[in-house]
Formats: sequence, structure tokens, C-alpha cells
Amino acid sequence: MTIAKPLLVLGISGSLRKASYNTALLNAAVDLMPPGMTLEVFDLSPLPMFNQDFEKPFPEAVVAFRDKLAQADAILIATSEYNSSITGALKNALDWASRSPQPPLQGKPAAIMGASTGNFGTLRAQLHLRQILTHVGALPLGKPEVLVARAELVFDAKGKLVDAATRGFLQDLLVALAKWIQRLSP
Repeated sequence: MTIAKPLLVLGISGSLRKASYNTALLNAAVDLMPPGMTLEVFDLSPLPMFNQDFEKPFPEAVVAFRDKLAQADAILIATSEYNSSITGALKNALDWASRSPQPPLQGKPAAIMGASTGNFGTLRAQLHLRQILTHVGALPLGKPEVLVARAELVFDAKGKLVDAATRGFLQDLLVALAKWIQRLSP
């Protein structure tokens, strides 16, 4: 696959946990990016809880997040699944990103993946996330899907993705995201 211009993808982990499998999945993606594509992982923990009383002007951490989103050619979200949905941290970030003026997710290509210790990966969270992203104007990639189930078996004790099949699924998603970005680019 040939990438005409360098592509920057902003990676977002829905988990704030230090030993998060979803953050580890993003770290694996850094190494598996197609040539000409880079991934920068953004830490959501500095974002304050969304409150309309404090959005004009946006808090400094929110401005930094929205700027990173605006500069990126696409986003790659690794979502955890809490109570059959996305985490509060991820929903909070999406709420801040959806606000006017110039919501940075509008028309932004997006890819979704997730890891869980359960048997279904993050299936329900990904369905919910896809619905939210579509509502805020992002353009989520439909396939391939990366639903990492029983994550404790595919990552080693240091958080390295060691399962060859999962690495292949992740690499397929990244190639599809590069094609999706190019297809949607003016």
C-alpha cells in the first residue's frame, strides 16, 4: 500500500488504568503502523469532567485535546467495556470534542478496537461507541473489527502483544484505516 502523504493518527485509550490492555493495544499499534503513518497516543486523564458552565472558554486541557484531534488525519480508539458500554472517561472526552465552535470530530475518519478479559471482547462497547461517533459527525470505519477477548492470554506480563493472530487483526485494521483516510481525503 502506498501512502501519498504522511498520515497522523491520534490514539485514544478509553481506560485510565496504568496496566490497561487497551493502552497496550494502542502501544502495539504504534509498532504495526503501515509505512508513512504514525500514531500519537493521547492521555485522557487530565481532562476535567464536562460541564457547560466551564466551556467558554474551554479549559486548557480540553483545548490541548481538541487541538490534537484537529491536527490528526484520523483517530484510533481502543475502548474498554464497562457495564456493556464505553468508559466514563471516554464519553467525557467525546462530549468535550463534540462542542462548538468547530467540533474537531466532524468529518474525522475513525477506527475502533478494544480488549477485554471477557469472552466477547468489547463488542457491546464498540457498538455503542460507533453510535456515539456517528452522532457527533465522525466517520467510523466499518470493518475489520478488532475485538480482543481474554486479553490476559494475548499480552505478556509487561503489556506486550504477543499473540500472532491478534497482531495480524490489528495490522489489518491499521491498513484499512489508512485506506479509509485516503478515501475520505479531499
